[in-house]
Parts: sequence; C-alpha cells; structure tokens
Amino acid sequence: MAERVRVREIDGDEGKRLLRIVRRGSGSVVTWRRAQIVLLSAQGMSVVKIAEVTFTSADRARDVIHNFNADGFDSLYPKYRGGRPRVFTLPERREIKKTAKSRPAEHGLPFSTWSLVKLADFLVAEGVVDDISHEGLRVLLREEGVSFQRIKTWKTSRDPDYAAKKARIEHLYALADGEVIPEDGEPDVIFCLDEFGPLNLQPRSGRQWAERGGKHKDPGREPRPRRRATYTRPHGVRHLFAALDLGKDKLYGHVKPRKHRVRFLEFCRYLRSLYPPKIRIAIVLDNFSPHLTTKKDRRVGDWAAANNVELAYTPTNSSWLNRIEAQFTALRYFTLDGTDHASHKEQGSMIRRYISWRCSAAARPGSPTS
Repeated sequence: MAERVRVREIDGDEGKRLLRIVRRGSGSVVTWRRAQIVLLSAQGMSVVKIAEVTFTSADRARDVIHNFNADGFDSLYPKYRGGRPRVFTLPERREIKKTAKSRPAEHGLPFSTWSLVKLADFLVAEGVVDDISHEGLRVLLREEGVSFQRIKTWKTSRDPDYAAKKARIEHLYALADGEVIPEDGEPDVIFCLDEFGPLNLQPRSGRQWAERGGKHKDPGREPRPRRRATYTRPHGVRHLFAALDLGKDKLYGHVKPRKHRVRFLEFCRYLRSLYPPKIRIAIVLDNFSPHLTTKKDRRVGDWAAANNVELAYTPTNSSWLNRIEAQFTALRYFTLDGTDHASHKEQGSMIRRYISWRCSAAARPGSPTS
C-alpha cells in the first residue's frame, strides 16, 4: 500500500496563518490555492479528496504538500521573475473573456455567479493560465470590455394589437406636434391621462442645500435638518388624476380620495368641458381597469361615443408610451421629496400650486419647467 501523503505537524500559529491566507482570498490565486491544500491536509483530509474539493489533480496536491514540508510558508508564494508583468496571449485572453461571460453552472460548479476569486481559481485549475492575480484579472477583463453588471428583468407586451395601438398613439403625437396634416375626423386636441399615487402622509426623504461637514464644518452652524419617523399612518391616501394637453403643453390635475370608474369619468368630463363639444378630443391612457369598457360596465365607452371623444389605449405593459409619465418625475421631486405634510389638504395644495406654476412657466417662452 502506498504511503499516505500528509502535511507535517503544524502548530497553532501556523494554522491561524494558513486560515488568514485562505479567508482573505487576496493576492495571488496560487498562494491561496496552495494554502487551502495545506490546510485541508492538516485537517486530515486525504490527497484524493483534497483534489476533488480544490478542483485540481492529486499529483499537484502531493507536490504542494511535499514542498510545504520541505520549505514551509515560503513554498506557498510563487517565485516570480523580475521585470514587467506577464502579458497574456490572445488565445488566453479570449478564453478568459469567454469563461467570465459564461455561467458557473455551465462548468458543473455549484454557484450562480463568478467572483474574481472563484473565476481566477477556476482559470488556474483548468490550465487556462498558470497564475493570475485578482487585480490582474480585473484589469484584463476591463481591457476586454467586460464588467460586473447587475442583471435586470424585462417584460414585453403580449398585446395582439400592439403594433396598431402603438402606431395610433404615435400618429396622435405627430398630430399634436404638427408633423402631419390632420384629416377629416381627426382629433383637434390630444390629452395624455394617468393617475399618480397613492399620496399618503409621511415624511419623505429628499435633498437640500446645506453646509458641508468635515474640515469645512463650522462649529457654530445649525445641525442638518432631519425628518421624523412614522410607524402608523392612519390618515388614508389620496390619488392624483392628471392630464397633459399636448397642444398647449398644459398640465391639469385633480386630487381624489379614490381612483375608481366614477372618479375617472368625473375627471374626463372636466377635460371635455375645456373645449366646445364640436371639437373632437383624444385621450391617451393605459389599461387600468377603471379606464376600460367591459361587458358589465359600458359607462366609459358610452360616454366617449356620446361626447366626441376618442380613447387611445396604450398596449399592454407599454404605459411608457404615455407622455405624461415624464411629468410625474418633476412633480414628485418638487412637491413630495423632502416634505412632511401635516394633512392631505396641505399636500393637495402643494400639488395644485405646483401644477399652476408649471402651466404658467410653460406659457412663458424660455422658462424652465423642471
């Protein structure tokens, strides 16, 4: 029977030093791997099992153990020659890039994403490179145009009428912008309508100008304002019905306690009252249930047909086509961020005054609205 290869007896200080190298995981991958092999051997693991755990060969594990028994910790550190860092060949760079862009599961590894430690360790174990440091790997991937990115989700519209609905909305926008000549029966006024909310009463985080801290800190300056914390919000919520008149670039808004079909039709009647009945208007809106005409409730469709109104619905999961969405960013920033309204009346007043200011600013040439 062949003699079992095992690391020499190590004391407590040496064991702690090995553990620090393994846990830190910085520096050379070769050092980290060799320390891992020695530590596992000191814990009584066989060479064959060490090779399986560290994704290397049994012969290499034996060499590491023999070298440590002969030279101690010096054997853990690779003996690099002087001069410039190693330049990886084009095939090596291509393989490193290909591996980095792959999923670890494709190589039979039990984790879902690469870290620099795991990727460098795998490249050495597979023989792609003899050695590569974590920082060297980071630099190489940056040079190859590969970065560590967050994976995002996306959702496509499954609306069977997607193309037709999108084309109709784009045509309405072209009419509003004066890019096409309207034909008979085309709407003269185009609104973009949507709801914003819920509007609850709570202290909201925001930003403001304040004196800097650090070396510029004035001992006598006032402390930076803070917002109170809330644990219960018993005041209910409100909802903003908003519409943008594309021709006039004018914003309208009504704050309502609820956003059901009755409140929606009240706001639509208000928009209709802004123009004479003979002027045809179009309203671009999403597929929120109170906006729709159903078999059980045809009030929305009947009202539109009776009042010379076209309802242009965005495709399913495509509310981004509604131009009013961009208006809500500024509205939230200037009326809600950094506030702590005491009542819905105060909050609604802030929103209404902002809308009034925005409409006045839009009417003045060159005046900013955001």
